[in-house]
Amino acid sequence: MARILPRPKVLASEPYFEPRSIDWVKILTIILFLAPGFIIMFTILYIPVIQSFEYSQYRWNGLGPLERYVGWENYERLYDTTQYRHARLFREATKHTFILMALSLTIQLPFAMLLALLVGRGNFRGKKLFRTIYFVPYVFSDPITAILWIYSLHPSGLVNTILESIIPDYQKIIWLGSVENPSIALYAIFAVLTWKYFGFYMILYMAALQNVPKDLEDAARLDGANEFNVLRKITLPLVGPTIRLTIYLSILGSLQQFVIIWIMTEGGPVGHTEVLGTFLYKYGIDGLRLGFGSAIAVVIFCMSLVFSIGYQWMVLRQDYRSLQAQ
Repeated sequence: MARILPRPKVLASEPYFEPRSIDWVKILTIILFLAPGFIIMFTILYIPVIQSFEYSQYRWNGLGPLERYVGWENYERLYDTTQYRHARLFREATKHTFILMALSLTIQLPFAMLLALLVGRGNFRGKKLFRTIYFVPYVFSDPITAILWIYSLHPSGLVNTILESIIPDYQKIIWLGSVENPSIALYAIFAVLTWKYFGFYMILYMAALQNVPKDLEDAARLDGANEFNVLRKITLPLVGPTIRLTIYLSILGSLQQFVIIWIMTEGGPVGHTEVLGTFLYKYGIDGLRLGFGSAIAVVIFCMSLVFSIGYQWMVLRQDYRSLQAQ
């Protein structure tokens, strides 16, 4: 009887990996292309930020060397209202900044969304024309926008002329310099900012609305949902990433607003349109108190940085993950 021997086990050969040579030419090419951008970014962005932290600890007028070290005194001038008058002015500037921020979130962005729905989804002639008209103000530079509205908001300007022709017995309003009602200037400034920026947000919302599948909206209508429920439960959640992005941009823009307000009012009347940017320029740069101005800049920078990192970590991170999953 023949004996059947077991088949010998054949060991699989280990995979052979050929060592790759380092392409130094390619690496050097990438470095050469990236180096100019990094050098410029460090020179005009990171180095000045680091220097601002150093300057903020000196009483310095911007001329000559740093000699008079004062430590945290410049920061104390921003919050100690019992000893420094600048602290009260800084609080007012911060309050006005947050008022503009709140108005932007509650009026400007919803208004832009409403126009995006009307222009992007509405069935009427001339949609492209309206889209262009609404976006044109964003193309104007900030100085041109400010000068244009200075003349329009003048007591004998376009705004009062139109209101006078519409409203009987209308009394002309001094929009930017009324001593009797100085707080109205801040809301006039907000109207100008809304006119300037809502077209940009409208275009972002229209782009997001174009990516909403119409099949989902039509299916909801077939199930008996009215237009409001379709908008609330389907359309707006699907454009949620864009809404959250515009909130992020609007808050950062409010913290850094300067040019339009400075040209139109310089923070007046009586400080009623003072914001963080104008406060920095008026009491730091224009007054040749560069150490104090650097402290203000550091505070604004830290506020923007903390919000930016926190918002991206808590809110925008989910949108990043959903994009990566796709």
